[in-house]
Amino acid sequence: MNTTALWSSLAAIVLAYLVGSLSFAVLVSRGFGLADPRSYGSKNPGATNVLRSGHRAAAILTLALDALKGYLPVWLALWLAPRWGFGEITIAFVGLAAFLGHLWPVFFRFKGGKGVATAAGVLLAFNPWLGLATLATWVIIALFFRYSSLASIVAAVFAPFYQLLIWEPSAIALAIAVMSLLLVWRHSGNIRKLLAGTESKLGQKAAAAVPPVAHGHHGHGKHEHGKKKGHSA
Repeated sequence: MNTTALWSSLAAIVLAYLVGSLSFAVLVSRGFGLADPRSYGSKNPGATNVLRSGHRAAAILTLALDALKGYLPVWLALWLAPRWGFGEITIAFVGLAAFLGHLWPVFFRFKGGKGVATAAGVLLAFNPWLGLATLATWVIIALFFRYSSLASIVAAVFAPFYQLLIWEPSAIALAIAVMSLLLVWRHSGNIRKLLAGTESKLGQKAAAAVPPVAHGHHGHGKHEHGKKKGHSA
């Protein structure tokens, strides 16, 4: 690899990390006037926790954007590969960097989500068939058991095996294995809850998922009610 290709590869990896660092769960929640997803439910800034706010559109948008930030950097790197001399190792690191950005986002004090949607986007960009097989695994487990965390763990475990059994070992396979290990590790708390039978199911609303402005609104309502009550007395 020549110097130009090396610096181009490093720039692509850093940019992928920065794109991955955009915490769309937080940004979308702010846009919809919802509570910060880090303040309720699992306190995880991800689509599943945003769904616990009861706002389905915000959760779907979060899911789509989190997947897109994993897909887009890899797709761009593949598209620019002939021009900038990106090899498979660069492509693998770009995908891994976008995923790591979600886990440890530089824009949000390195406190990110678990990376399920972003990993799905990366896999779809690496290999659409691999991504679809992994997503199908997630959907099947989620439909049968209604636990997003369990579906994510099972899909994460199967993804590297799909890659190794159907396609050849490669730098991309290694990146997938690293992402899978990190995904399982990030779900360690969920694993404990699943074993204890206390894990929240898909779509279960969090009682504390109310926007901060709502408290002021209720307080104002009480004040008005008090005024009316005093006036009528």
